[in-house]
Amino acid sequence: MDANVTSLVLERNGGVATITISRPSRLNALHAGAKRELRRVMESLDRDETVRAVVITGAGEKAFVAGTDIEELTALNRDTGRQFSADGQAVMDLIEQCRVPVIAAVNGYALGGGCELAMACHLRLASDRAKFGMPEINLGIIPGYGGTQRLARLVGREKALELMLTGAHIDAGEALRIGLVHRVLPAPALMRAATDLALQLAAKAPRAVEALMRAVRGGTGAATTEGMQREAEEFGNCCTTADFQEGVRAFLEKRPPAFRGT
Repeated sequence: MDANVTSLVLERNGGVATITISRPSRLNALHAGAKRELRRVMESLDRDETVRAVVITGAGEKAFVAGTDIEELTALNRDTGRQFSADGQAVMDLIEQCRVPVIAAVNGYALGGGCELAMACHLRLASDRAKFGMPEINLGIIPGYGGTQRLARLVGREKALELMLTGAHIDAGEALRIGLVHRVLPAPALMRAATDLALQLAAKAPRAVEALMRAVRGGTGAATTEGMQREAEEFGNCCTTADFQEGVRAFLEKRPPAFRGT
């Protein structure tokens, strides 16, 4: 497939944006064009104040994203390989640093770059048909889109090393057991569950959600005291918002809050 052919579908449902990676004939493998397009779409959504949550999934029933387009690896050398990795990392970092929650709805194979894409999302729901793996070692390379770092943070160093060194695939049940995903659903229920969760998050106070995302992101890997300082700052900022006043009033008046993002 031409790397310039559109391979992403973007849909909106109120404050929820759904991105579908759509190359079903190639199991939604991420080629250069798809990565550029994903970066452009994520940058646009991150700037759009009406977006409150994002869902990322794959087209068809077989794959979320089955990895990187292997044909693009054949011409890499030391310098182009380093840049290839850095470009992929930049896209994943953009997702991880998004101001709103990004949910991966993993509907099938999530291998290599696909598993790295799922790990860059803040929450991961999986179909009971999903398969996860980091098989790069079988090609004589290592994960290049942040996988060596994110997998270890999610499942622990030893389990991450086992998965990456063996290149083994695991099913959704094992992914849930080790903490790679946080919910497994029957395949027909996956997208409804992901959309419902996104709508639930989109109904929360937007400034508080953004503050929470910043606090968790900034505190991860930092000293506890630094993380606590950041939390206190973000808590104080939330106290200046109209949504905070509305939330307290709604609680005292025993009614649902009507958050406006101010």
